[in-house]
Amino acid sequence: MAENRLIHAFQKNALEEIRVALNVFRGKEYIDIRIYYKGDDGEYRPSKKGVTLSPELLPDLQDAVKKLEEALEA
Repeated sequence: MAENRLIHAFQKNALEEIRVALNVFRGKEYIDIRIYYKGDDGEYRPSKKGVTLSPELLPDLQDAVKKLEEALEA
């Protein structure tokens, strides 16, 4: 059984939002960063656009975001 725990969400545009979640699938925990789109009923649904990472890769993701911040400041 899959478990999802939403950590943070923010609007990408009027019809999409980005969600960061911790998911458990088949007993293993994963980091999921995914675009959700607003359906015709107004509810958000997950798209295929996203990335799922092992928690062991979190330090690499943090390094990448830090380098991105530094590049934007330059």
